[in-house]
Amino acid sequence: MSYETIISEVEENVAIIKFNRPKVLNAINPKVVEEMKDALEKVASDQSIKVLILTGEGDKAFVAGADIAVMSAFTPLEGRSFSRQGQEVLFQLEALPIPVIACVNGFALGGGIEIAMACDFIYAADSAKFGQPEITLGIIPGFGGTQRLSRLVGKSMAKELCMTGAMISAQEAKDIGLVNKVFPEEALWEETMKMAKLLASKGRVSIRAVKDTIERGYDQDLRTGCYMESDAFGICMASEDAREGMGAFLEKRKAEFKGKLL
Repeated sequence: MSYETIISEVEENVAIIKFNRPKVLNAINPKVVEEMKDALEKVASDQSIKVLILTGEGDKAFVAGADIAVMSAFTPLEGRSFSRQGQEVLFQLEALPIPVIACVNGFALGGGIEIAMACDFIYAADSAKFGQPEITLGIIPGFGGTQRLSRLVGKSMAKELCMTGAMISAQEAKDIGLVNKVFPEEALWEETMKMAKLLASKGRVSIRAVKDTIERGYDQDLRTGCYMESDAFGICMASEDAREGMGAFLEKRKAEFKGKLL
């Protein structure tokens, strides 16, 4: 399927989805949500893909928010439906069994920061800007921003960002725990791909187990989370990757993981 608002491609075993509306700073409309849903389904069904990178086309924006020209005409029911559809796609993104990196190459505002927060890591250019500016439009975040942001940076900081609509720099975002790493603009893509290739070299079963156990255990008490970890640890022991990894260690050679998720 060819897309109008995104570009979806694969380099070796790394999938790349680019938001492709640079004339409007990659703003999100219902078509973007629809096409992203389809692209994520294809990524999830392709066993050769080991990592996904999300980024924005052009050099100004990852995603600068929702398309206000479209959104301003929504009825209350249409607004709620758009919000729910966006939330479901981000749950779909979050549930992928592979690592997902947000490569933030410019503005990540509104829906853009919400998409980035649903990824496993955020790598940002030093020129990138982050924010939840919906309050300046008389509305609130609608793609999970009030919820993911508070879980990532704490309630008081999330309230400040959502109540003021302030934009913060990539370095400020890193300082509050939102962004993993900040790179010079010209080095961002190279560094993101370097990490993607490192992750792709690891065992698929154990990568999925790490992601799943951290996500599911995050809101549990410590003991329950540790029990989840024990179950995942045991399942990993039965995998082809575990046999290869431990065998390679004992034989003093580099492991070559070829295990499958299915």
